[in-house]
Amino acid sequence: MIKRRPKQSKKKSPFHFVATCGAGLENLVKEEILSFGGKEVKTTPGAVSWYATNLQSAYRACLWSRFASRVLLQLATFTAATPEDIYTEAGKIDWSNHFSGETTFAVYCTLVKTGPELNHSHYASLKIKDAVVDQFRKRTGKRPDIDVRKPGIRINLHVQGTEATLALDLSGDSLHRRGYRASAGEAPLKETLAAAIVHLAGISQSTPPDHCLLDPMCGSGTLLIEAALIYGDSAPGLQRKEFGFVHWSRHNAKLWDRLVDEAIEREDQRTDIPWPPIIGYDADPKVVAVARKNILNAGLQDKIVIKQRQLARLQPPSARGTLVTNPPYGERLSEKESVKYLYRCFGRIFREYFSGWQLSFFTANPDLADMLAVSWQERQRLYNGPIKCRLLSAPADATSPYTPPIHNWQAQKPAEDLPAIDFANRLHKNCQKVLPWAKEKSITCFRLYDADLPEYNFAIDIYEQWLFVQEYPRPASVNQEKAQQRLDNGLQALREVLATPHSSLFIHSAAAKNPKLQKKKNREKLYEVHEGAARFLAGFTHSRETGIYLNQRIIRQMIARLCNGRTFVHLFAKTATATVQAAVGGATSTTTIELSERLLVRARANLSLNGYGGTLHACKAANSLDWLQSGRERYGVMFLDAPTNIRHKKMEFDIHQDHEQLLRLAMARLASSGILLFCCTAQNFCMEPSLLVDFKVEEITEQTTPADYIGNKHICRCFRLQHLDDEEQNNHV
Repeated sequence: MIKRRPKQSKKKSPFHFVATCGAGLENLVKEEILSFGGKEVKTTPGAVSWYATNLQSAYRACLWSRFASRVLLQLATFTAATPEDIYTEAGKIDWSNHFSGETTFAVYCTLVKTGPELNHSHYASLKIKDAVVDQFRKRTGKRPDIDVRKPGIRINLHVQGTEATLALDLSGDSLHRRGYRASAGEAPLKETLAAAIVHLAGISQSTPPDHCLLDPMCGSGTLLIEAALIYGDSAPGLQRKEFGFVHWSRHNAKLWDRLVDEAIEREDQRTDIPWPPIIGYDADPKVVAVARKNILNAGLQDKIVIKQRQLARLQPPSARGTLVTNPPYGERLSEKESVKYLYRCFGRIFREYFSGWQLSFFTANPDLADMLAVSWQERQRLYNGPIKCRLLSAPADATSPYTPPIHNWQAQKPAEDLPAIDFANRLHKNCQKVLPWAKEKSITCFRLYDADLPEYNFAIDIYEQWLFVQEYPRPASVNQEKAQQRLDNGLQALREVLATPHSSLFIHSAAAKNPKLQKKKNREKLYEVHEGAARFLAGFTHSRETGIYLNQRIIRQMIARLCNGRTFVHLFAKTATATVQAAVGGATSTTTIELSERLLVRARANLSLNGYGGTLHACKAANSLDWLQSGRERYGVMFLDAPTNIRHKKMEFDIHQDHEQLLRLAMARLASSGILLFCCTAQNFCMEPSLLVDFKVEEITEQTTPADYIGNKHICRCFRLQHLDDEEQNNHV
């Protein structure tokens, strides 16, 4: 009897899987795939491929990958130079092995550097669709339906050059769609990128419970949620309602259910352990509400705390932790200016208060990262969609503590042979009086000289370590050469008396300007100065206006005291220095109205420099009169810094003719117990008598004139207006 050889079973080909991901995340995905049991793992830009003898590693990737975007089952690779090649090769695949004619499907195609005959992705997708439909119709007489919105099966075609890959999408919707985000805000991070950021920031299951995680600009809360999912050992795919493989004919439901049960058990084991504090702040109360909704959807409301808070109020909630954030990018030029100074504010706060903390700063503006003045130890390249970004990291105690700048001016006795000895002596005399006064009052920006001697017709202001000299207009009757010589002699005396280096001296001459030089006025360097707890940006090169009005110093201090717990409006706001003081003083919200967009750029930058922004500190380009008439909301404190006159295409205003209309409109927007401060520099200004009858009006110029402006012709006249109380109104009637 002949002994028969046993039949050898046909060896199954291994599955070939590919996980796609955002640029820069390939190595993180590779580590995940290795942990899921993938074999022969390889990375290419934006993708990680591997082989497996069963579906477990792919299912784990769908359920557990924090960084991958999609998980694909590769079906075929072939050469495709024309759409007909795609149709032919797609027709060779037995699609009935993957789905039935009752299942909807859609085709998604990506073409990279393909030839002239294959240059339209939609047409290439149609050829795949035709091949599938024709095959089903030929075999069964029926065709499956197309559903591009929510298909049961997603077929993925990728062609680079002439190399084509056809794959089945096992993930369905992109894996970054975890299922918890109800709203993403204006500039959302994908959940996969957010997970990568917090992972690279050092957040893991082994993070100690006394190590706080803080995001001071948390937006919709994605960074915090992903950090909590990592710490809680929660599978990011658990909340997803559906995956692409559930409609696949070869789906192993038992294996999937077992993996889901395992994920739930792992999550439950972390529920009752001590958790580190996970805290988020944002300046916008609407965004805070969105973040809280997302956290509730993620089931993490008892693990994450979200509060509305301005960056200015940022303090470390614990002795140590990790501060991780994705600050605003600033896509428009005006926004970039604000973002630049927001970065500076953030860096100052971190250096001053967060000793012992680690910082991970994700930004699409790496060129602005130096504004933080932090010594970055790591710079990792990541992408937010197409936007090139950096994740910058500074370990604990890698930064120098913040020390506010101090400059101590000392006046030198002038030499007797100076050409402008009379001016030098007057300047020295002023220094003897003003410098000790400023030091005693902790005033760092003040006026030192203001045309005290008629032949030296200029003003000298000290802005901390900088001197700003502005020459007043020269009368036509004055010899221009002599006027220039007096200015030059005065500057020589100034340099000697105050030992001023050229780099610290800025001069705005009244001499006729060279038109060619005006073209250079495109960008102005700004210098940070202090006024009490506030910081302002001063410009010394483009205009006689530095953006800081020293004659209103006491008015701003008064506003800071009045605004605590009140709403504030600043009309004709210029660079919003009074708004900043209102915010520093505790205003619940501020509104800044200024006609000039150019000045509003500085206004927003001033607010950002101090850590204020968002909807509670709005800056609007508008005609102040129109704005007053356009709304009904009332405010607790209002400040009208009225110009003497405006001749603009959007507004004409004369302080003498139009102040009554302006003040009546403003008083209609003032709360019943509110306070309106009105100031102007027109020295011959006279208040309309009817206003004195209808409102409580008090001129407080003597109280608001700074000591360095007493007797000065450039003082700012200031009036305080309030509504009449009930008894006063009855008497008025």
